[in-house]
Amino acid sequence: MTAGAEDRPEQGGGRGGALGTPALAAAALTGVVALYIALVAFGNITDFDTNRQFVRHVLAMDTTFQDDDLMWRAVTSRALQDTAYICIIAWETVAAAVLVTGTVWWCAALRRGHGFGRARRASTVGLVMLLLLFGGGFIGVGGEWFAMWQSKNWNGLDAATRVVTLCGISLLVVHLPFSARRSSRTNAPS
Repeated sequence: MTAGAEDRPEQGGGRGGALGTPALAAAALTGVVALYIALVAFGNITDFDTNRQFVRHVLAMDTTFQDDDLMWRAVTSRALQDTAYICIIAWETVAAAVLVTGTVWWCAALRRGHGFGRARRASTVGLVMLLLLFGGGFIGVGGEWFAMWQSKNWNGLDAATRVVTLCGISLLVVHLPFSARRSSRTNAPS
């Protein structure tokens, strides 16, 4: 089966020809995000209570301005708060596994010179999962719906923005076009 243009790396294809290519950058960024989110998930599992308190305070809105027009949104049930936190950890864990898989597939594709499409798809799934969690969940729902921006003590918007930025940049690099063209030296007339 012949690899399509999407499946071939830019310049040099094959073994060892990936230095300085978008494919190597995509592999590196996918690996960095995979490491980061795996450590976040591991920390949330092994030090469960620290971020559970964060989630509880954000959902309870107990450190916001206490505006009566907003406080009806508060979730004060410990069971619901803990369920939300467990769902966050599960989502982070799955995203980490998908990104680790994507990283392994990038490395294999760089070594073999094909298989980049599969690595790109896995990276995309993992990165979009994190954009949904940190952008939609923490910035959108936590920051706006639960007014996390009002809290001096339990405000994770800066951290969430860093993750969204890293994932957004990574997603752009993952989707840079790979071309089958060779270096200009190879294409020069003899």
